[in-house]
Amino acid sequence: MGKQTAFMEYERKVRDERDPEVRIKDWNDYTIPMTEKEVQVQGARCMDCGVPTCHVGLELNGVTSGCPVYHLIPEWNNLVYEGKWKEALEREHEMNNFPEFTGMACPAPCEGACVLGINEPPVAIRTIERSIIEKGFEEGWVVATPPEKRTGKKVAVIGSGPAGLAAAAQLNKAGHTVTVFERNDRVGGLLTYGIPEMKLSYDVVKRRVSILEEEGITFITNTEVGKDISVQELKESFDATILCGGATVHRDIQVEGSSLKGVHPAMDFLHANTKSLLDSNLEDENYISAEDKNVIVIGGGDTGTDCLATSVRHNCKSLTQFDIYDKKGLVRDIETNPWPQYPTIHRVEYGHKEASSVLGEDPRAFAVMTKKFVGDETGHIKEVHTINVKLRFDENGNKVREEIPGTEKVWPADLVLIAIGFKGPEQDLISQMEVETTARSTVKATYGEYTTNVDGVFAAGDMRRGQSLIVWAINEGREVARECDRYLMGETVLP
Repeated sequence: MGKQTAFMEYERKVRDERDPEVRIKDWNDYTIPMTEKEVQVQGARCMDCGVPTCHVGLELNGVTSGCPVYHLIPEWNNLVYEGKWKEALEREHEMNNFPEFTGMACPAPCEGACVLGINEPPVAIRTIERSIIEKGFEEGWVVATPPEKRTGKKVAVIGSGPAGLAAAAQLNKAGHTVTVFERNDRVGGLLTYGIPEMKLSYDVVKRRVSILEEEGITFITNTEVGKDISVQELKESFDATILCGGATVHRDIQVEGSSLKGVHPAMDFLHANTKSLLDSNLEDENYISAEDKNVIVIGGGDTGTDCLATSVRHNCKSLTQFDIYDKKGLVRDIETNPWPQYPTIHRVEYGHKEASSVLGEDPRAFAVMTKKFVGDETGHIKEVHTINVKLRFDENGNKVREEIPGTEKVWPADLVLIAIGFKGPEQDLISQMEVETTARSTVKATYGEYTTNVDGVFAAGDMRRGQSLIVWAINEGREVARECDRYLMGETVLP
């Protein structure tokens, strides 16, 4: 530890944000990089705890606490403070293949578990993490390192999201010949088509994929296994297969009028926008436009926030986000949400700030439940009917939402985006491969083992665990590679 009193002397600082009124006119990164000196000061705030809790990911109260990839956080924090950036990058890459993805788009459960966060603002771990990898690319330290020899074994990875990319990267390091199949036209899965450009640019994904290609991994896009290539062909051509197709079946809202025109899953909206943006800078108009529309976003999570930010850039007429939960406090409730649980507090994210800059107020409506959608004579959405609710628990501990009489409201709507999560993976390929599933429709494979009932077929990421975080997908991608390597070689050289 470089400076023992730094956490008492320096205040927490993260990347500043560009002026919302300016940034909504483009699709560029909404943040502003910090100087090296500023980042070094933030690294100094790390206390080098005797028993650090930031680097070990656990599920506490149903939410992730700490880092699932077991990042060597105190080590690279101190190396940054000492100005040893290259060594910090090496530490960063030891446990995380893609720190640029987590540094830009992870909710940072590591910070929620930071010991300093018990009574002070936690260390700015995510900001430091991103700064390390960005300096690594700027300095040319991040280069392809192909394996010295090949094993002769071939592995197919289905899906090129964070789990698939991590599995491919690790298996390639072990010397196996890896082919990644992606049904979309670009690699990255939801990294590319589920997270908007201003939050995680495709150039960042493409930069890393180019390195993986240099290392010998083959990416085949516009190819859906089970349709464009048969399961039998896959079995004949590869020694093992890893399923990393994600959990892409969106959760429907079960209310009257949900099939009206103008009601869309959030991912359909985000995917089409990013594809059109990358293909033609939106000039082809092959996307769902929010321009001059009254937009309702149903769902209070990150995906809903991304819909806000995208709608604002389309120049929508009005914008409201429904959150079924009550508005949370600004500090954690230590009785119900003690450290090191992830702090469930009121947050104002980038999309909320952007919407506020245009509309003059926070776009969120809390404790609101949708009752029905009403359409016009052409079958297009025109109204959303809601009621406020309060949460209680029944005698069995189950959540019950009680409607509050007299709080009914009608909202004008031309576009409704459903952002209430995902039910699980699509079943066509799973069925064709005769892989067993759980009651939640995910692939049945034990965490830490990842083997399915079909010999040589493994599963990891959201396809196995259900909708989760990028960092959990990377964790499972790395671990499934280890188990696949063990299956192919009888032992493993992977961590």
